[in-house]
Amino acid sequence: MRWIIKLDEGLAWLSIFCGWVACAAMILMAGNVFYDVVARYAFNEVSIGMQEMEWHLYSVVFLLGIPYALRTDGHVRVDVFYTRWSDKTKAWVNMIGAVIFVIPFSYLIWHYGYDFAVESYRMGEGSGDPGGLPHRWIIKSVIPISAVFTAIAGLNMVTHAIRVLSGEKTYEPKHGAEGLA
Repeated sequence: MRWIIKLDEGLAWLSIFCGWVACAAMILMAGNVFYDVVARYAFNEVSIGMQEMEWHLYSVVFLLGIPYALRTDGHVRVDVFYTRWSDKTKAWVNMIGAVIFVIPFSYLIWHYGYDFAVESYRMGEGSGDPGGLPHRWIIKSVIPISAVFTAIAGLNMVTHAIRVLSGEKTYEPKHGAEGLA
């Protein structure tokens, strides 16, 4: 059972790391938007590259925020039922949901996202707009990378559920948006 604890903690660390990266991307995005607004309204300057960087950073926030949300139970679910269930029932629901939905869905996203990113790299795809960002494959690569981290978070849901079923851990009740970045 000691190995499951180490595995659970290691997988949790990876998901929390994704949360930190998403948080850093959110801060960078806020700075980017601030710069873009000031440049536009104070200096009448527009940068297509900076505007594109906004959605690139938003993509990182969203895609790497998913594994963090899964780890911290910050994702959307039918809490009307879930909050009333025992920890054992929650563990079974989380384990089955991870094995049937999260991990297979992550594989599909990885499979198609990988081909999507590789094709973009081979084409040398960049922005179609003058002054836009080159190397579009970089942001497209975040799709399969986030799918890997989402699968890891799904596996972490399983290891955490095993620890709950063994009586070693519990699911702490969440109030509002606590635990979210």
